[in-house]
Amino acid sequence: MKHLLTPIAAAVMLGTATAAIAADPIQIKFSHVVATDTPKGQAAEYFKKLAEERTKGRVKVVIFPNSQLYKDKEELEALQMGSVQMLAPTTSKFGPMGLKEFEVFDVPYLFMNEDQVHKVTRGQVGQSLLQKLEARNMKGLAFWDNGFRVFSANKPLRTPADMKGLKIRINSSKVNQAIVQSVGAMPQTMSLGEVYQAMQTGVVDGGDSNVSNLYTQKQYEVQKYAVNTKHSYSGYAVVVNKPFWDKLPPDIRTILEGAMKDATLYNDQVAEKDTALAYSRMKASGKIQFYDPTPAEKAQWVSAMQSVQNEIAPRIGMAMINSVKAAVAK
Repeated sequence: MKHLLTPIAAAVMLGTATAAIAADPIQIKFSHVVATDTPKGQAAEYFKKLAEERTKGRVKVVIFPNSQLYKDKEELEALQMGSVQMLAPTTSKFGPMGLKEFEVFDVPYLFMNEDQVHKVTRGQVGQSLLQKLEARNMKGLAFWDNGFRVFSANKPLRTPADMKGLKIRINSSKVNQAIVQSVGAMPQTMSLGEVYQAMQTGVVDGGDSNVSNLYTQKQYEVQKYAVNTKHSYSGYAVVVNKPFWDKLPPDIRTILEGAMKDATLYNDQVAEKDTALAYSRMKASGKIQFYDPTPAEKAQWVSAMQSVQNEIAPRIGMAMINSVKAAVAK
């Protein structure tokens, strides 16, 4: 009897172990470089909540905010290698890796408001851009808003002439580089997590940033002035490691796609509200002054940056720029 029980016991133990393994949730490491209280940070948390609830625990999303795992320059490589499964980088980060069409979102004054942006990101042009990511071992899931970009510095900024000679931090975008140069300033490429100290110590004189990051990264504490140029759109593309995505059970993929769709709508609503809140809180702090250009001054900014589109068109592709213009005009 002792010998008969041994294989039975072994089978029971094996079955128990197999069930335990099967019960282990699928883990998604979601890394990003901004604070949890930003629109992206909040949307990531909302996606986590929806994904875990709707899969009934079959998926676990672990979020790493504020560059805890990887900095700007490292995160896309980490995703391609499978070290993390999900990111939401700025669209401009895809340019240096050969997907230059994504830099169309940085083209100055191509979009005047979020409604125009959504005609692209939620339409055929946006889907065609996301599909291009698959050749780089990534699956594009969505675009997330984060407002428009402004300039900040420690001197008053009203017109392009005030930018002359300033060292301005940018992200790794050839278009943003051209924008800063078009107004007579000197672009300085730098990871987001390094900007506060660089501004504090004078390594850079100012920045080209969206309002949310200016507030949540506390850059406004070391910048006295900002000008509401709103010269280019600031947004993200949510991407997942393609081999990881392809191996997921089909029903899990469907659930995650639904969760991402709802998280995207949530993000875009939060982005609009948080931008307004960030403005009011920074103004109330008394540490930074925002200047709204007059129509004549705004025309100077638009005119100064007009050359950027012609300069950058060969890089992005005139066909892509025209596709965006056509979508916006509908």
